[in-house]
Amino acid sequence: MIEFLADVLVWFTEEWDGTEGYLARGWRTIQLSGLATLTAAAVAIPLGALLGHYRRFGVSAVAVVNIGRALPSFGIIALALPITIRIAQHIPNGVPIFGSGLGFFPAYIALFLLALPPIFTNTYTGIREVDPGTVDAARGMGLTEGEILRSVEAPLASPLIIAGLRISAVQVVATSPLAALVAYRGLGRFIVDGFSIQDNVQIFAGAVLVALLAIFVELFFGVVERRIVPRPLQTAGSPGRRPKEISAAASN
Repeated sequence: MIEFLADVLVWFTEEWDGTEGYLARGWRTIQLSGLATLTAAAVAIPLGALLGHYRRFGVSAVAVVNIGRALPSFGIIALALPITIRIAQHIPNGVPIFGSGLGFFPAYIALFLLALPPIFTNTYTGIREVDPGTVDAARGMGLTEGEILRSVEAPLASPLIIAGLRISAVQVVATSPLAALVAYRGLGRFIVDGFSIQDNVQIFAGAVLVALLAIFVELFFGVVERRIVPRPLQTAGSPGRRPKEISAAASN
């Protein structure tokens, strides 16, 4: 065991540099995971906030979005791969955004669909469950519906919204090694290549790198929560607190 850990340490000191070192591959993983999470948030947060505010079509929307949670990411990648390859074949050479259709885009589609459900569900629930008395008081003060959503409901729901972003981002990072199966050269490449050559040191090191990146993302969103969420609501955003309890904490 000690010898194995020593080999792992040697691997970390030797494989960090270059275009295929773990720093470069880690950055590619961050790019893929970050874009999937950000675009999912750009879709899910406004949609969830609007439906939660008007309390319409929420159950149907949550059911549709949760299809991404029911489908395995590997299956989505397998379904997306022939589509992206076919699209790439029909794109002019002067617009090489898809490349060959391998690598980034099929993995991005799967991770995007994986990131949607927690963000949408938390946003919808957080906005919808804000204390109606607080919303009515804001209307009585003359605030428009948009101002109520931005200035009252969104701050009160922010602990749940940030929690949804955190859950999605960590899930996306943890699932991103699957991108190596469609030739994306991120951290998952170490694991896949390690299995192909039966290199346990490389497999273990690749898994450690993915785990460290996931932990970093978790800590990053902890910092974001402390910076964005109003202080009275920061402890209220714990999993054991319900949205109505959050609203009560804010009004005290």
